[in-house]
Amino acid sequence: MTYFPEEVLEHIFDFLSSHQDRNAVSMVCKSWFRVERWSRQRVFIGNCYAIRPERLVARFPRLRSLTLKGKPHFADFNLVPHDWGGFVQPWIEAMAKSCKELEELRLKRMVVSDESLELLSRSFPNFKSLVLVTCEGFTTAGLASVAANCRDLRELDLQENEVEDRKGHWLSCFPDTCTSLVSLNFACLKGEVNLGALERLVARCRNLRSLRVNGAVPMETLEKILARAPQLVDLGIGSYNHEPNSVAYTKFRNTILTCKSIKSLSGFLEVFPRCLPAIYPVCLSITSLNLSYAPGIRGLSLLSSFVTATSFNAFGSILDAIADKGLEVVASTCKELRELRVFPSLFGAENAAVTEKGLVAISVGCPKLHSLLYFCHQMTNAALITVAKNCPHFSRFRLCILDPQKPDANTQQPLDEGFGAIVQSCRGLRRLSLSGLLTDQVFLYIGMYAEQLEMLSVAFAGETDKGMLYVLNGCKNLRKLEIRDSPFGDVALLMDVGKYETMRSLWMSSCNVTLAGCKTLAIKMPRLNVEIINEFNDMEVEEEENLCDSQKVEKMYVYRTLDGPRQDAPNFVTRL
Repeated sequence: MTYFPEEVLEHIFDFLSSHQDRNAVSMVCKSWFRVERWSRQRVFIGNCYAIRPERLVARFPRLRSLTLKGKPHFADFNLVPHDWGGFVQPWIEAMAKSCKELEELRLKRMVVSDESLELLSRSFPNFKSLVLVTCEGFTTAGLASVAANCRDLRELDLQENEVEDRKGHWLSCFPDTCTSLVSLNFACLKGEVNLGALERLVARCRNLRSLRVNGAVPMETLEKILARAPQLVDLGIGSYNHEPNSVAYTKFRNTILTCKSIKSLSGFLEVFPRCLPAIYPVCLSITSLNLSYAPGIRGLSLLSSFVTATSFNAFGSILDAIADKGLEVVASTCKELRELRVFPSLFGAENAAVTEKGLVAISVGCPKLHSLLYFCHQMTNAALITVAKNCPHFSRFRLCILDPQKPDANTQQPLDEGFGAIVQSCRGLRRLSLSGLLTDQVFLYIGMYAEQLEMLSVAFAGETDKGMLYVLNGCKNLRKLEIRDSPFGDVALLMDVGKYETMRSLWMSSCNVTLAGCKTLAIKMPRLNVEIINEFNDMEVEEEENLCDSQKVEKMYVYRTLDGPRQDAPNFVTRL
């Protein structure tokens, strides 16, 4: 293909949607590198410190869409200090100078300031899409800047962010000429909402397909919105707490019957359970149901009735208050289910939570399941073996036993054989999270059979350094390894340091790694950033500086980089 004109190559490359495929073709030859450089418009960066933003914009001058991740994944479990880093400001500044055509920005676990959002809104005249997931540092004043200045905005998606509210008037900053919105999600905001501005905005945006509101939007307003936007496909409900005999409830029930296009339902942040039957007729055609933020929908009979009415088949996210009996209902009604997430509830006793019985029922009734996140109180090897046989197409399998070192509930043995069956049967497995009592044997199984594994999360597992070595030596496609509270130390860390150059990152906390081991790794692999995180207070800084090499490190984060140690590390982060 080297004899093809560059215009033809560029057209061919346009058919490559995978970031990995685009990376691969850029390394074939100089000609392909050049064509790929000038034609690539979408870039994914899994670690904001792996490359400087200036290098990115020089490499891809026609960048249109950037996906950027900041803090390590374990930040979701409060293991990364709040002010560790992950600032988006340098990225926006660099792109504002050289990538004026940027249209999309998707951020996860980043620190986003109001100044950053202001600069973003004024620097890119064609900006269309902003997605913020578990980000922090901004207020509704920053959102107001985006609303006022991004005249062609099509998507504003705010998921699980920490946002300081400034009186809820940001929605009124959308100009009267704004008609372009296709997706709007502000369910994570906890403050007031300008209801009139929201109604007018929805009325203007005739192409709006996805709307997820917060708990400050009452049923009366939601009814008016649905009357103006019957074309909605994705609906996130905020407050749903009127009496069934109220006028507002009657209007809502009649209006939602006209919404024939709804396929995805979520929210119910505040709910009066007796009002739920009004939703049931619409639920018959939905494919996605998310009740993970609906603590008011609890109790087996209520949850089962809701699930039976919906028959969701693509994605389901529910609380464990549904219990095993409720999961049996899911299994009997949602035969085409592809993805399921079961989260722990803040309400209800332990005996109401899900166990291995519910998981087995799901595997029997939903054989096409390929992604699972399952929080439970107990598990058995027999159940996991059955699940492996019934659902061999798992690409993501995350099992979280709330008592992290709990053995097989029936035999009191480690859960090695159960997880071993999962990795043997599910040859396409790319992401795996382990929990329960586990020995080195389970890591031997993972190294032998999980050939496609890219991300492994380990907690309170293993016996010796051999366990970690089994994984590093066997999992050739491993990209991210995160370990906490496990007995792995310097021997496992330093046995094959070259492996880390093929990975995106390694996280180890509360393990047996010493400061000497970390220093050795940094010396042997200068292209890796080795960071030690010690959360000392100001009175202990001098003591921190005098730690001996044999001292165990509390948290270590290792990642591949092209540009050396970062310059914005806080005092409690030591860069080796």
